[in-house]
Amino acid sequence: MAKGFVALVGAGPGEVGLLTFRAKEYIEKADVIVYDRLVSPDILDLIPKGIRKIDVGKDPGNHKVSQEEINNILLKEARKGNMVVRLKGGDPFLFGRGGEELELLFENNIPFEVVPGITSAISVPSYAGIPVTHRDFCSSVHIITGHQKKNEALKINYKALCEMEGTLVFLMGVASLKEIMEGLIKADMDKKTPAAIIENGTCPNQRMVTGTVENLYERAIMEKIKSPSVIVVGKVCQLADKYNWFMKRPLFGKKIIVTRPKISGNTLSTRLRSLGCKVYDYPCIEIQEIINNQILKKEINCISDYSWMVFTSKNGVDIFFNYLLKENMDFRVLKDIKIAAVGFKTAQSLKEHGIIADFVPDIFDGENLAKGLLEKINKRDRILLIRALMGTEEIPNILGEEGIAFKDVPIYNTLFKNDNAQYMKKLIEQDEIDLVTFTSGSTVEAFVKSMPEVDLSKVIGVCIGKKTALKAKEYGIRHFISDEATVASIISKILEVCNEGSNTKKRDKT
Repeated sequence: MAKGFVALVGAGPGEVGLLTFRAKEYIEKADVIVYDRLVSPDILDLIPKGIRKIDVGKDPGNHKVSQEEINNILLKEARKGNMVVRLKGGDPFLFGRGGEELELLFENNIPFEVVPGITSAISVPSYAGIPVTHRDFCSSVHIITGHQKKNEALKINYKALCEMEGTLVFLMGVASLKEIMEGLIKADMDKKTPAAIIENGTCPNQRMVTGTVENLYERAIMEKIKSPSVIVVGKVCQLADKYNWFMKRPLFGKKIIVTRPKISGNTLSTRLRSLGCKVYDYPCIEIQEIINNQILKKEINCISDYSWMVFTSKNGVDIFFNYLLKENMDFRVLKDIKIAAVGFKTAQSLKEHGIIADFVPDIFDGENLAKGLLEKINKRDRILLIRALMGTEEIPNILGEEGIAFKDVPIYNTLFKNDNAQYMKKLIEQDEIDLVTFTSGSTVEAFVKSMPEVDLSKVIGVCIGKKTALKAKEYGIRHFISDEATVASIISKILEVCNEGSNTKKRDKT
């Protein structure tokens, strides 16, 4: 019988940036991933296609898969010879029952490794501006479980905790919050001791309620605080308002849909997350390579017949140079030709492949690219266009009207997708989305066609340029337009929109 391997991996508190490198390595090479409820959707999105996922999540009071069953799943999958990743929220050995899961593996000689995770006991207070230790307030921190077996009272020595005068951090204690606060008071803790409860810590929907041991429970009930939450008790909690950096980020609490394909959307999504907003990646278009080897090889072999080569996207650049590598060629085949790029991102991609663009228009679109080229070429020049199958007609039309010879070679196609469309439609209909970003006309069209019944009156778009905005206007989508066709500019526009609210004077009329 084949013998597999089990990695017991801590996924951290939820923020994808707090996942360790080691954890990510195991996620990417697993055959099977057995995961908990507290593993965030952003981390689950890192799981490559083809890896089998088994959900064994437990809701408070509702264990759809018992711990014994989970243990047996790990053993069964390992015995098949699989690389099994047991993905657990926080750290697997801190109230995560990780030790129990290893016992059966040890008894059956299944090799395993433990990958520690950043515990919510430290990270969640940090994201709420609460240092769990501070020499002016305390010299120790104590982590206590607020969860106990069903129908059993909590086994907490409140007296001992109070006597140590350290910061107290209770995990899994929402249902027991009243009992915990009363227990501390009965053990002679000062009723006015600062306390806080933090819901969904480190995530864009983080919430915090502060108060004292005497009133925290009532305040948490009033704000309808739910699990998962971390409870902190101690003088350090009074620093929360002063040091609460996470919830003070400029886009905190905003919810934005990013429609770019994943091959090109990472920069925008990552930067938006760093500004505090909840990003819903909805890549409703997909880039499909469609290189015709014979045509492209022929054009490369006679590249000296051309004066200029024009790239209209980063995708085209990357696909073209990957093709060269597959054919055992490199950038030297372009040594006698000038290169034009439609914009900064395309030029940057060329630079990464060893090419400095000879021309980039000041305004990053096809019309200005073509018009700018006309100022640099003459009637004898020939141009090789490397771009999408359904690219804008502006470039060939402008060149054709001036009698410029060109060859249009498509090397990729833009396909529409509707994965997760129903979920996105639900978010929009429930007014859960603040903005939708559109980085091309095709993303607008794909977005609309992927959910034909969506109420577009509930959608406010931020478009990366005038061409994209025209497509948004065509579908009646209220929108703003970035000043430049760059990721930096679209982010600046988002910040402007969110900071100024729904100021209709700033909105482009549709």
